[in-house]
Amino acid sequence: MWDDEQEKYYFSVVDVIQVLTDSENPRKYWSVLKTRLKQEGSEVATNCSQLKLQAADGKKYLTDVADTEQVLRLIQSIPSKKAEPFKLWLAHLGQERLNQMQDPELSIQQAVADYRRLGYSENWINQRVRSIEVRKELTDEWKRGGMQEGQQFASLTDILTQAWSGLKTKDYKHLKGLRKENLRDNMTNVELALNTLAEASAAELSQQRNPKGFNANAAVAKEGGKVARVAREQLEASLGKSVITSKRASDYLPPKETPVIDFPEESNKD
Repeated sequence: MWDDEQEKYYFSVVDVIQVLTDSENPRKYWSVLKTRLKQEGSEVATNCSQLKLQAADGKKYLTDVADTEQVLRLIQSIPSKKAEPFKLWLAHLGQERLNQMQDPELSIQQAVADYRRLGYSENWINQRVRSIEVRKELTDEWKRGGMQEGQQFASLTDILTQAWSGLKTKDYKHLKGLRKENLRDNMTNVELALNTLAEASAAELSQQRNPKGFNANAAVAKEGGKVARVAREQLEASLGKSVITSKRASDYLPPKETPVIDFPEESNKD
């Protein structure tokens, strides 16, 4: 189940356990696992919520659910051949993340590799990497102005995004039909360029004005967004259409061709 307010997916714990263990009584398995987790000092079972999900009989019943992070934690406590590949994958990701913490450049290299794997053009990738750098400059300014990551960053981003696009971040994502996906990763070249202009303008204004406190930073974010709004309106006047679109960057990718496998010819033998 998707929670639009929290922007999280929730999964039935009993279903996850049944799939991973093939247990004939996954509810009993979950009951035993909850006891074991509590004995280990884990709070994952305590933190699991309950939601009404549809059962096989078509009716909805309250059942324990877990978000993605909680499910991944549960998988680590399930001794099962089906769970083992997930555990190996998590260990691999953990090692990669540790390497990236020691050498942050690896994170950028991984991002570029992921974008290439998804089929994005080199021009779009270069623009996206540049936008990440600009975003970092802006958030550094917000930190310098006393802002905290999380809600304050999200609020300032909303103010800036609405100032140039006319939409708050969540509304912009809804327009493109996004949930967990990153909005910037789904912007067209023009949208991404305008968003980068807004953030770069806000960062420059912040460096010049040295705002302190939320209201002062919000005013700078709004002004930076207005710079990009002027550019957007001028471009739209020339194009005769809005550049704010429901289309995603991936919609412009060339279709992936089905790979042709060239089988070697069998040699004629007596």
